[in-house]
Amino acid sequence: MSSKPIFVATHPRACSTAFERVFMTREDLNCIHEPFGDAFYFGPERLSERYAEDEEARVKSGFSDVTFATVVNQLRDEISKGKRVFIKDIIHYLFPPNKAPAQIAPSLRSEDTYTNSTNGTTPIPNPTVLPLSILRQFHFTFLIRHPRRAIPSYYRCTIPPLSAQTGFHHFLPSEAGYDELRRTFDYLRVTHLIGPRLASASPSSPPPNSDEVTITVIDADDLLDHPEDVIRAYCKEVGLEFSPGMLKWEDEESKARAKEAFEKWNGFHEDAIGSTELKPRAHALKTPSVEEEDQSWREKYGEEAARMIRETVDANVEDYEYLKGFAMKF
Repeated sequence: MSSKPIFVATHPRACSTAFERVFMTREDLNCIHEPFGDAFYFGPERLSERYAEDEEARVKSGFSDVTFATVVNQLRDEISKGKRVFIKDIIHYLFPPNKAPAQIAPSLRSEDTYTNSTNGTTPIPNPTVLPLSILRQFHFTFLIRHPRRAIPSYYRCTIPPLSAQTGFHHFLPSEAGYDELRRTFDYLRVTHLIGPRLASASPSSPPPNSDEVTITVIDADDLLDHPEDVIRAYCKEVGLEFSPGMLKWEDEESKARAKEAFEKWNGFHEDAIGSTELKPRAHALKTPSVEEEDQSWREKYGEEAARMIRETVDANVEDYEYLKGFAMKF
């Protein structure tokens, strides 16, 4: 079984912090929370438009000097300490927004040693700013959530009163992240960094071979409905021993660890910080009609916001459903 650092690739508001919270309980893991956001938003190689005209906010963040190489070197330093590293990150942090073509980050160009091809002759464009030589160092898995739930949840973080905590004062559809997640997924498949075998939730399915990274996609609704089954199956795929105690984190040390990890994104993770366990939802989630959704969004956010949310949701459903086709079945 591979002992590579685990990289959970996701999009914003995919219940990813609850998922990450489970693995913070383990003494044999070093959990690192969204490291590439520092370079994406604030550093000299920043890709996001969010703070492009706000130098004061970039400096105040403490990350204005962070390049993508800074992050990679920080991760290497953590890996060298002996514990297996568990990284959860928003995958669009590795992409120029709005489907602009990617180039390897300037600070990492000296590490771009792998040809971006499947057989040495047919070029396969790398959609990220990380060289393939670096992508090869991680054990990638994926966490997804339906846009009808993730997009409104993210929108709420960009308006008052939450925006006063998050520092995100307007909604950017380019931060939805589904397109980037799908392109990363396809690139990893075609370069054989994941697959071809699909992960299975069946207890009788064999664990991966020592050098195999199965295609492991988790849907957030499955996580919320069947947390123990999901975490047990996930552990098998990434080479971790499952313990039911992973689903509870009531001790003060665990709470302090989570608070420290999540504090740089103030306002986004309050539910996870205040939680003490991950247990099944009490009631099955009902899927409203489009009309019911639109009405609910209008009542909460107003006509214009509801229109923007609807457009963003609709624009990302196809990519979500594509990835859902690879998800473990529970």
